[in-house]
Amino acid sequence: MSTMELKILILPGDGIGPEVTREAVKVLERVASKFNHALSLKEGLLGGIAIKKTGSPFPPETEKLALAADATLMGAVGLPEYDNAPPEKRPEKGLLAIRKALKVYANLRPIKTYKALIDSSPLKNHLVEGTDMIIVRELTGGLYYGTPRGISGQGSEEKGVNTMVYTRAEIERVARYAFGLALKRRRKLTSVDKSNVLETSQLWRRVVTEIAKDYPEVALDHMLVDNCAMQLILNPKRFDVLLTENMFGDILSDEGAVLTGSIGMLPSASIGDKKGGSEVWVGLYEPVHGSAPDIAGQNKANPLGAIISAGAMLAYTFNLQEEANAIYKAVEGVLESGRVTADLHPKNKPATTAEVGQAVCDSI
Repeated sequence: MSTMELKILILPGDGIGPEVTREAVKVLERVASKFNHALSLKEGLLGGIAIKKTGSPFPPETEKLALAADATLMGAVGLPEYDNAPPEKRPEKGLLAIRKALKVYANLRPIKTYKALIDSSPLKNHLVEGTDMIIVRELTGGLYYGTPRGISGQGSEEKGVNTMVYTRAEIERVARYAFGLALKRRRKLTSVDKSNVLETSQLWRRVVTEIAKDYPEVALDHMLVDNCAMQLILNPKRFDVLLTENMFGDILSDEGAVLTGSIGMLPSASIGDKKGGSEVWVGLYEPVHGSAPDIAGQNKANPLGAIISAGAMLAYTFNLQEEANAIYKAVEGVLESGRVTADLHPKNKPATTAEVGQAVCDSI
């Protein structure tokens, strides 16, 4: 078994972020020990805590650390005290800034139904059981970044403008990543657009169809976004890799959260290009849940989203699938044991954040 150096930046962030990342780091240390890898960990500031200590949600030192690392694991950003602050002084500005600095362009949202949580979803068991998909969302283009944009005029002439723009190059790179991911899974890719109305979607569909010729092993189908939103609820098991643009992916991935039964279980990965000609993909990893300041510091937060995000890091950045699977299997074992936090509605006394993290370590 060859030793690999894993250079990882930890950004605990705000609220429950430090608590859940602490447990994820313990799990990474356990995996590194078992599989003979060397962990090189550094810690930085991002979000509200960074504003308090440096005046900036994304300090220059954090950017330097992020660019030097192979992967970054985040906790959460956001604090109520900054809700009315100007945009440049809000914790969330740090998240957007680090995404830009790392040039991550593909957001991956794995959505998997766990048997132990099958009753937690509001949907009927037979609909969600066996769901296992990844939503690949283009992260740097589309309506959120296009220009011109803004609000102008007064009275009845006041208007808001946003512009949806996609280039062929932007579509090609995220499509190729998604097809490559499909090759490692069940070899099915569903591309989601609104090509019956939008020119950007017409270009999207045409480019994805062209790229598909380079991946003949992958079955491609196209789906309009409104139909996809319905199919995610009616028949989520039909999806393997789901590829879509920025805004559609933002909405669909949150819809997918209802399938798992708890937002505390959801990991997220944002992937850029390979680093310096190596086989390591630059990545930014975080649980989907927010900073939950109401329970911060109380040892109540569910750390499994952060722990699964650490597993995703091993799989997607370092291509260590066996190590990632060890984490996923341990998480499933802990869920089945019922030793979980209160948000997962255990039959017995809820476990603490630290107890859940330790249980995962013990299962690896």
